[in-house]
Amino acid sequence: MSLGFRIPMLTPEQYKRLLAALPLIDRSDPQFSRAIQQVAFFASVPAGRDVFIEGSYPDSIALVISGVVRVYKIGQTGREITLYRFGLGESCILTANAILNQKTFPAIATVEKDIEAVMIPSDYFRAWVNDYAVWREFVFDLLSDRLSTLMAIVDEILFQRMDERVAGWLVNRTINQSAVQVTHQEIAADLGSSREVISRILEDFRQAGLIESGRGVIEVLDKNGLESRAVM
Repeated sequence: MSLGFRIPMLTPEQYKRLLAALPLIDRSDPQFSRAIQQVAFFASVPAGRDVFIEGSYPDSIALVISGVVRVYKIGQTGREITLYRFGLGESCILTANAILNQKTFPAIATVEKDIEAVMIPSDYFRAWVNDYAVWREFVFDLLSDRLSTLMAIVDEILFQRMDERVAGWLVNRTINQSAVQVTHQEIAADLGSSREVISRILEDFRQAGLIESGRGVIEVLDKNGLESRAVM
């Protein structure tokens, strides 16, 4: 695994950015704060790079201070499905689980938007779960949040039609805008479907006057109509 350019220990500015992303550290035991400053290191990773692949052993865990990482699985047929994304002030529960249980990473984690992160070496991560209540609570909260996300994905796959899921996906991605830059393949990868199925559903939406689709861009024309097709 390559984490890009590393700077040993944290500069005051990097530590300040970490506190802004994770204010719980500033409210913790001063000994814990000193421990982070002494053993953590800064890493920057460009978009498109895999930070973990299935079967790798994580040697550190990231606390993201900018950017986004996508975690996903690829099935035997080659189809992808997004498990979750994590960004500012967040970390990866599958990495945490692999470190705590000394197991391999069970998915793929790819940088979606250039990230900057504070990295905690795995040995310290394990020790801090036992030694510091604030760190233990952070890990448990992370587990709870991600478990809810994964249960929602299971519910969608088992009980929702694909057209409802695509409509919901588009509504969520255009909350503050009318258009989203995305390919049919990227939607398929997010939802665990095929490009052909997604293209067919989007064409149905286009004919119904709900969207307009161009090369790499989907514009929502009728958000209310799209919401009526979605299970939110």
